[in-house]
Amino acid sequence: MSLETTADLHQLATDWMADDPDEATRTELATVLAAAKSGDPAAAADLADRFRGPLEFGTAGLRGALGAGPHRMNRVVVSRAAAGLVAHLKANGAGPGDSVVIGYDARHNSDVFARDTAEVVTGAGLRALLLPRPLPTPVLAFAIRDLGSVAGVMVTASHNPPQDNGYKVYLGDGSQIVPPSDSEIAAQIAAVGAVSTVPRGDGGEVVGDDLLERYLRSVVDLVGDGPRDLSIVYTPLHGVGGSAVTRVLAQAGFPAPHVVEAQAAPDPDFPTVAFPNPEEPGAMDLAMALAQECGADLVVANDPDADRCAAAVPGPHGWQMLRGDEVGALLAHHLLSRGRTGTYAASIVSSSLLGKMAATAGQPSVETLTGFKWIGRLEGLAFGYEEALGYCVDPEHVKDKDGVSALLMLCELAAHSKAQGRSLVDILDDIALEHGLHATDQLSVRFSDLAGIGAAMERLRSTPPTELGGLAVERVEDLSLGSEALPPTDGLRYTLAEGARVIVRPSGTEPKVKCYLEVVIPVDPEDGVDAARIAAAGRLDAIKGDVRRAAGL
Repeated sequence: MSLETTADLHQLATDWMADDPDEATRTELATVLAAAKSGDPAAAADLADRFRGPLEFGTAGLRGALGAGPHRMNRVVVSRAAAGLVAHLKANGAGPGDSVVIGYDARHNSDVFARDTAEVVTGAGLRALLLPRPLPTPVLAFAIRDLGSVAGVMVTASHNPPQDNGYKVYLGDGSQIVPPSDSEIAAQIAAVGAVSTVPRGDGGEVVGDDLLERYLRSVVDLVGDGPRDLSIVYTPLHGVGGSAVTRVLAQAGFPAPHVVEAQAAPDPDFPTVAFPNPEEPGAMDLAMALAQECGADLVVANDPDADRCAAAVPGPHGWQMLRGDEVGALLAHHLLSRGRTGTYAASIVSSSLLGKMAATAGQPSVETLTGFKWIGRLEGLAFGYEEALGYCVDPEHVKDKDGVSALLMLCELAAHSKAQGRSLVDILDDIALEHGLHATDQLSVRFSDLAGIGAAMERLRSTPPTELGGLAVERVEDLSLGSEALPPTDGLRYTLAEGARVIVRPSGTEPKVKCYLEVVIPVDPEDGVDAARIAAAGRLDAIKGDVRRAAGL
């Protein structure tokens, strides 16, 4: 870095501190700046990273590590985001009677960022409606339409590591933002001047608990009368789902679940897990150990903001996690069996099984880009899911993934199956016999250097594989070019022989490249589904190895 550039960087840091209303981040940045000026190379690199550009505001809103500087989550960044959002709303006709509803989880500074947002909203002349305490993200999504708000903000980083936080934006239809709203809001954010010049009002109006009661009632109303004999182990993974889940289970007539005590209370440090994501290895170990101890029928879990639902079932070799696609198939089976009509939707990285199940039941199906911002806004949606444990089972009330309602509906299905002497695995076997075994797997590689993500994608684009796992690559689609069915997105889709497919894309929320694999194995009734599962596992392993080599992962 040149002396002139270094001096400019030091001035940027000094100017940032002068505009930062938060003493903690001012002190943090002052410490880094002083160390950088003294010649500490680590501090100099840290300072450069904090000012290498603003956090990108996109269709996922904002998400990043907490700390001082424009490339971190802090009160300056959040206040600018709120000011840009309000400017966008007012440019599109919002006025003094219109409201923005604001929710937050239990992560570090979530309540602070929510309060800052409320003050900016009221300072701009709109009403700010603040949820009364840390609550699940689906409660915020429900509140937007329930309260007739023109937008909603949820302060959460979902299942990211504890050092992160985020800022998720919804518009008045209750769905997350999509283009061009994201770029229009980003442009308004860029036009915001010093935070000290942004008008601020009061903290808005705190919404009463009657809103939460309406949400819980809408969830309980999803399930009908039927068996309730089910021993459940539940963990909220140190998040905000515990109270809502235990209440809806009780109101629906289920026995109280066995809750993993060490993970029951919200804790922003997530002390018992490496990553607070039920998909990550080890995250569900305590829950499955408790299930083994108490002889449970089902393990269910939420991620920290309770918009995702995970499940585990007893198997021949102990407790086993169900894949997101398996839970999606079970919920779709349940809804189709109950006669729910409408569009059944899944993201492009989810299993192709849903479309076949819907077609057999005479219902339409749609494939969307990843993200509930696309699924939730579909007209006539009956059910939508993506393999990353996100399920929308009640689009009438929540046009987003909802881990509370999905969990309750899965428990209803499990109890009904148990009453018939069957299990969720038996239902999956039935589905495989009818449609073929659709087995999925994922290769996910985390990068410390983001340039590696682009290099991996470029390697695949410039030298596409012709065979993966012994199956010929019949078609290669560069999803960045878009199509009649799908808007452009950074990704590659390989259609293989015998119904298999591979999709490779950068994660939208984490520094990862994700590869989604699917094989379809016909099930011979004489050999059974287990034989097909063994064949599928071998084929998936072979494809995974070839994808890793082709991408240089």
